[in-house]
Amino acid sequence: MKTKSVVFALVMALVSVAALAADPVGPKMVVVNQKDPSTFKVIYEGTQTGKLTLRILDSEGKKVVAETISGVDGFMRTVNFGGMAAGEYTIEVIGVNGKQVQKINYQPLTEEGAIHVARLSEGNKYLLAVANTKQVNVKIYDGTNNLVHDQNVAVNGSIGLVYDLSKISGAPKFEVSNATETKVVKY
Repeated sequence: MKTKSVVFALVMALVSVAALAADPVGPKMVVVNQKDPSTFKVIYEGTQTGKLTLRILDSEGKKVVAETISGVDGFMRTVNFGGMAAGEYTIEVIGVNGKQVQKINYQPLTEEGAIHVARLSEGNKYLLAVANTKQVNVKIYDGTNNLVHDQNVAVNGSIGLVYDLSKISGAPKFEVSNATETKVVKY
């Protein structure tokens, strides 16, 4: 009796594998991060034509986006996460072929750390390096906190500026601002 049960289980396993092998392709979904880190391309290919629903859920499972497309078996959509909060999102495609799910981790570009001030070894000179921004405002104060320099600088990517502060008294303070942050460096 045990032999018949084992043989029956083995036959059922082979039938299940054969059924899966009959449709080796099945529906598939790929989510690809684009050159712009805030955009993702969703590519879906099903096996049957019908109604498809694309849904994007945030980390708490709340629906952020939903789109329904009828009469198709696949699609390509570029999804822009610009302006969305950083975090994990779930992308789902639901239709006659079942449900395909993929999670992504969206991290927007920030300008954090794009401002750097360093004292050079030569004299009383300071290097200001700025990257990944369009414009900064540079304020320099002397040792008694008097404003001695105030300048708006167009950056358009990255820039390095050297300031000769040999004519000011005391340790200088830099206050450099871009659209998202203000960095204060005291010497």
